[in-house]
Amino acid sequence: MIWSSRSCKRVFVFVVLLASSAAVALIEDGSLVNGDFETPPPGGFSPDAQFPDGPATIPSWKSNGTVELVESGQKQGGMILIVPQGTHAVRLGNDAEISQEVKVEKGSIYSVTFSAARTCAQLESLNVSVPPASQTIDLQTLYSVHGWDSYAWAFQADEDDVRVVFKNPGMEDDPTCGPIIDDIAIKKLFVPDKSKDNAVLNGDFEEGPWMFRNASLGVLLPTNLDEETSSLPGWIVESNRAVRYIDSYHFTVPEGKRAIELLSGKEGIISQMVQTKPNQHYRLTFSLGHAGDSCKQPLAVMAFAGDQAQNIHYTPDSNSTFQSANLNFTAKAERTRVAFYSIYYNTRTDDMSSLCGPVVDDVRVEKSGSRDIKLQGFRLTMCLFLHFFLLLLV
Repeated sequence: MIWSSRSCKRVFVFVVLLASSAAVALIEDGSLVNGDFETPPPGGFSPDAQFPDGPATIPSWKSNGTVELVESGQKQGGMILIVPQGTHAVRLGNDAEISQEVKVEKGSIYSVTFSAARTCAQLESLNVSVPPASQTIDLQTLYSVHGWDSYAWAFQADEDDVRVVFKNPGMEDDPTCGPIIDDIAIKKLFVPDKSKDNAVLNGDFEEGPWMFRNASLGVLLPTNLDEETSSLPGWIVESNRAVRYIDSYHFTVPEGKRAIELLSGKEGIISQMVQTKPNQHYRLTFSLGHAGDSCKQPLAVMAFAGDQAQNIHYTPDSNSTFQSANLNFTAKAERTRVAFYSIYYNTRTDDMSSLCGPVVDDVRVEKSGSRDIKLQGFRLTMCLFLHFFLLLLV
């Protein structure tokens, strides 16, 4: 059989279209389908719409157990239910769950962002999973006076088709109690390239979880000790409380578009293991400032680099909202731990309840004196050039 050039072109076009259709099938960064729960169910929205076990009744979601669509301003007893964004959200009763199938790229790291609020009990929690990976997030601590917070959790895709699941693991006396969730989004994460002169990966914090442009509370990063599947590539949160991922649209950020706000004192720690050479001198530098969110001062961080630690206070300057800080250390091994936490437990001055803290950005670990040596070399070259130029004039 002889193939004509026209046949080859048709086959080529078919292959291109097939590849493009497969790419389109993958989940895109942003909200999951009906991730804000604003798409009306069959029959429309109705108060106290509880859905028993069975097929999905919430559009694009499957439900299991007592799942309820709640509405902003809806009352339960003497309490008004909190809807994080928009008009509607979902409440999960005892042992209830919702899930959605999504197509992803096998082997890639994804971060799931969602908003959550508790209702009846302080000890409520929410389990988010993409089986077999899962994490239960404690909703006891309220980080903002609004009564809800946004969180991020990361997973590595073991298959091309995965199931994102949100489950209430609690068992309350009142089966209608349980966490409220809203604004569910996903983002494929990329590990930034490590620069030659900076041992810190993602030191500018520009790569991180999905953030909605209309969400002004930032995104909380709860405890995560697996640096391979972190919502903040390169970093882990090794503490009981969360840290806040912030953007320049709603906060003051020293560099670029993203930064980290440290909350809850010693209970909110971020760290990274960086590659070093034993007995080599290094310098840790970073930007320290405030987020512009009315955080009550003083603001200070404890910075760690190997066996060195330094207490650094933010000293306000009328011309700047941040300052540069540094810490010299000598590496003792091929990997050195770099870490930060807030020294104080800070709250906002305008409500006295929302947690806040110092902002850290642009973290670098360089060989000590590398910049000075380059600068001295430049100065020496210029001096020799000027000296030679003057000799010519004479």
